Amino acid sequence: MKIRPPAGRVAVVRKNMGCADSAWRHPRKTSSLPEVYRTVAVPYSAGVARKMFAFAGPGYLVAVGYMDPGNWATAIAGGSAFGYTLLSVVMLANFMAVVLQSLSARLGIASGRDLAQACHDYYSAPVSFGLWLLAELAVCATDLAEIIGTAIALNLLFGIPLAVGVVITVADVLLILMLQARGFRYMEALIVSLMLVIGGCFVYEVVLSNPNWTQVAMGFLPASAIVTNPAMLYVAIGILGATVMPHNLYLHSALVQTRDFNESLAGRREAIRYATIDSTLALAIALLINAAILIVAAATFHAHDHTQVVEIQDAHKMLSPLLGAGAASVLFAVALLASGQNSTITGTLAGQIVMEGFLDIRLRPWLRRLLTRLIAVVPAIIVTLHYGASGTAQLLVLSQVILSLQLPFAVIPLVIFTSDRQKLGTLVSPRWLTWIAWLMTALIIVLNLKLIHDAVRAFLPITE
Repeated sequence: MKIRPPAGRVAVVRKNMGCADSAWRHPRKTSSLPEVYRTVAVPYSAGVARKMFAFAGPGYLVAVGYMDPGNWATAIAGGSAFGYTLLSVVMLANFMAVVLQSLSARLGIASGRDLAQACHDYYSAPVSFGLWLLAELAVCATDLAEIIGTAIALNLLFGIPLAVGVVITVADVLLILMLQARGFRYMEALIVSLMLVIGGCFVYEVVLSNPNWTQVAMGFLPASAIVTNPAMLYVAIGILGATVMPHNLYLHSALVQTRDFNESLAGRREAIRYATIDSTLALAIALLINAAILIVAAATFHAHDHTQVVEIQDAHKMLSPLLGAGAASVLFAVALLASGQNSTITGTLAGQIVMEGFLDIRLRPWLRRLLTRLIAVVPAIIVTLHYGASGTAQLLVLSQVILSLQLPFAVIPLVIFTSDRQKLGTLVSPRWLTWIAWLMTALIIVLNLKLIHDAVRAFLPITE
């Protein structure tokens, strides 16, 4: 008979289960996302297909963060300016995401802690508080990008003013609460459905744009021009900075704990394996969608000498005339709306995980999510009222800068925790994976520091 821990409390995981709980500063007392903690059943004796289905879901909630409006802006800019050349950068960014998300899942399953809880438990109070402030800033920046993307989509589809569209996005909080009350699987089903909508829209766009598939294939091979051409390097760094999202690392480490897997050492090994498969497959879909956005921009804009398309609104306006199909622009806006809604849901969940994990406090779910949303809504309304569409584009850039600034403070603790045998016991990351993660961490830090420097300089004219 399997004994479950009392609600709101978690039993200490012993060393023979793969995790050395004594290596942390404080025993873990509460669970991640307690309202959905271990609510999704996993059939212990079922076959591979049924287990894969049981574990499928968290990876798709994470994957939507890799195709948010910030990614759209950088992919459109890269495709219109440089054709298919930066497809190799999209693929590299996706590889980084696969590795980091696998580490995030490993941490959550092996330690029973999400990344926020791990930081709170292990680091001193001042360090933990500083990490919390940075994580909250990243969550708000993420929410800001999703709000702007949704407002732009509502404007393009229905002519709703941007400021009004920003206010409408507050209703997303009610949608999240309603779905979560019905069961976490309903939320996952909505996310997957919206991903299918985005994918279907861009399959149509790619077919309609009729790209040069030989050049597409060549684009996935790294080119020296990416490094030697300063303008191309800037956009490439932007693609990397917009792809690897810090809030996803907190999110994934909590979402994997919604599965009621076997808590034995063998059960945790199996859970890590299936969770990694889930996130890898989901991120493969994200790679296809991000690549499709860049391919459409290259085949539609770059091929017709429109090399300065950097705003989402401009891309929407030019699609139909260039492709000769009125549905092209409409489907582009529909996909943008689906992307904004998807990313908004996961962003608010990440906000709850960060606050509860770092501060060990519990707020009512509707209050926590409403606070997160309002913090992002206020600057979005101010900018849209004063600067209009061009201001929202600049605000998207600023949100990516903030995310880039916070990223190392999420990645470094994640790699440290998952490579420490005292913390994860026999479930520690293999040495080869740890080396890859550290190399990626160094690359992310260097590239994002340059992105921050360049993007801040680009944003300064608006702030004057």
